[in-house]
Amino acid sequence: MSRKTLIFGNGLGMALDPTHFSLTNAMADVWDDDEDLSDTQKNLISECLGGGGLVPEQEDQLDPLHQVISACKILNSVSQSQNMEVHWLSSEGQEFPRAVSRYIHKVATRLHLYEGALPRDFVQPLANFIRRTDSHVATLNYDRLLYDALIDEEVITNNYYTTSLVDGMVRDGFNSDAMQRAFGNTFGYYLHLHGSPLFYDDQYGAIRKRQRHELTPTSANGSDHIVLTHVRHKRSVIGASHVLSTYWDYLNLCLEESSGIVIVGYSGCDNHLNNLLAAHGRSRDIHVVEWSNPAERRAERQQYWARKLKTEEFTLQRLTNILDFNSWD
Repeated sequence: MSRKTLIFGNGLGMALDPTHFSLTNAMADVWDDDEDLSDTQKNLISECLGGGGLVPEQEDQLDPLHQVISACKILNSVSQSQNMEVHWLSSEGQEFPRAVSRYIHKVATRLHLYEGALPRDFVQPLANFIRRTDSHVATLNYDRLLYDALIDEEVITNNYYTTSLVDGMVRDGFNSDAMQRAFGNTFGYYLHLHGSPLFYDDQYGAIRKRQRHELTPTSANGSDHIVLTHVRHKRSVIGASHVLSTYWDYLNLCLEESSGIVIVGYSGCDNHLNNLLAAHGRSRDIHVVEWSNPAERRAERQQYWARKLKTEEFTLQRLTNILDFNSWD
């Protein structure tokens, strides 16, 4: 059995519907439609981005916003722990982290709620390969395209003894113990590395996953289990979430026990991930599959990935449509 780790980015969605799966479009649409954000909160967010009525369009803008949210959380916790009669923050400041959390959750939800599906010519060879090899899957996007497809193909099931992939989500919520193999099981792992809008904390603090039909644009819960922030803060967001930090811990195991790494539709912009790939990739076959952008020369992309992976020993495959890829072996 030649187990691999398969890493998927937002390129799957962009290949299918670039308008819907554009993060810029999602952030702008939710901003315009979001009734949860007051005008004051929108103004505060805009000031974090540079003022002048700027609206969120991409993760690179969110560096100062993340710092402000962290400061608000600290001041909130100080006031609560010391039972202060006065508060460091105004009521808007106290609510600000939750308001931004709801906004981020709705952006991820908008990307997630898509009625289309991946083509079967892409899904079936992939599903067959995972079943045959118990290969691992790690995703960096918030949509449901791949997750739905693998559930429908019964690659992911509720049966611990027959499933090919597990993500630790069980009836009582996330349980890292459920990811441990026992009784001769050889299943692989499905790792939502950047979280999912399906995840939420219940009233008792347990991390749960909604059923697919339960997520709607008006779902009330925000989430601390979505990594939508500036690249320099991704690790702190991951570290603050038990489920996300567990997934990243397991990514090391996945890479360690894999003979190869296949990267599909990933931009290469996550330095945390790149460092792990570089550390494990020196002794493993790496296959990068990306969209063949006419504005970029192959030599430029070869150099780009060599810098990201810290090696020149990899295969770069550029396709007009990455959903045409099916050479998983």
